[in-house]
Amino acid sequence: MEDLIIRHYQSGDEQDVIRIWQQCGLLVSWNNPYSDIERKQEDSPELFFVGVQEGKLVATCMAGYEGHRGWLYYLAVDEECRHRGIATGMVQHAEAALQVTGCPKIDLMIRNTNEEVISFYRSMGYELDPVVVMSKRLVTDTPYGTDS
Repeated sequence: MEDLIIRHYQSGDEQDVIRIWQQCGLLVSWNNPYSDIERKQEDSPELFFVGVQEGKLVATCMAGYEGHRGWLYYLAVDEECRHRGIATGMVQHAEAALQVTGCPKIDLMIRNTNEEVISFYRSMGYELDPVVVMSKRLVTDTPYGTDS
């Protein structure tokens, strides 16, 4: 982890970022990664981080803060680089960036079947909250991974 460089996302990173998201199973047909990246670049690009080792992009993490709570999204590490502390470094970097903004609490959403990721975040001090997450889709992107 000591040779990991964490920096802000740059437009030339797009294909590597999407490749890592695909490896990690973060992409679903209803979330177009190109649109997600574009929206992040328009909203708060200073909270979109990538990790680089030996010139290769190996990790990603998006953070968000709307004035009430911070959020972490798209934490992903290249499958060849896992279990080396990279995800921990990425989360700590995002937490520090959110803390600078005055963010009092960070929330995140994990699929309830993803025990490995739940375990990872617990090891970093995150706890389950007694909440129900509800959502309503306002924008329908062209489905990712389809020809439509």
